Amino acid sequence: MTRTTHDDASTDGVSTDDVSFGRQRPGTPVLLGAGWGLAWLLVVSGAAGVLASWVITLDKFRLLEDPGFTPGCSLNPVVSCGNIMKSAQASVFGFPNPMLGLVTFAVVGCVGLGLLAGARYGVWFWRGLNAGMLFGVGFCSWLQYQSLYVIGSLCLWCCLAWVATIVMFSYVTAFNVTRGVVPAPAGVRVALGEFAWVVPVLWTGIVGMLILTRWWDFWTS
Repeated sequence: MTRTTHDDASTDGVSTDDVSFGRQRPGTPVLLGAGWGLAWLLVVSGAAGVLASWVITLDKFRLLEDPGFTPGCSLNPVVSCGNIMKSAQASVFGFPNPMLGLVTFAVVGCVGLGLLAGARYGVWFWRGLNAGMLFGVGFCSWLQYQSLYVIGSLCLWCCLAWVATIVMFSYVTAFNVTRGVVPAPAGVRVALGEFAWVVPVLWTGIVGMLILTRWWDFWTS
């Protein structure tokens, strides 16, 4: 199989430009691959999310067995994973949230591995992946609010999962927009093509500033 690069997504006579401007032939399947950069980003961010979810899941089970158990990441009154795990928000769907992360982050990592092996995915797949990540980043944003302003505690492993989700969502969205998989104005396509890194950096920076200001007295005492 010939490897498909970030800039060469043509197959069956359908080029990247055809996809971007909707000129593909009717009935012709459109398959898009990605370069090493996006592929490795999905592998690494997926692995980071799996690691965070795995550690939290193990500690959650230990906490269920022994209510007096103190997770290793409970360092002080603010950085207290135990408080997060005992909260109702930690099991929104009726089971521990990190169990969902074990599955979804693993799927993202497998998608990245497929891209490294030269896989090409249909437009519907990229849109579905983006939609799933949109749900994930929205869920993480809700958990961030709950952690900072309702529960009043912070979990370092959760923070790792938040960053991983923000990064993968930002770059997959940028890829889909620049390739025309997700419709967007030409200016947005050009901006994301040149400065895709700006979105995750600013986003993560804002979350960091919220954490800093939320417990400013504690950090500076």
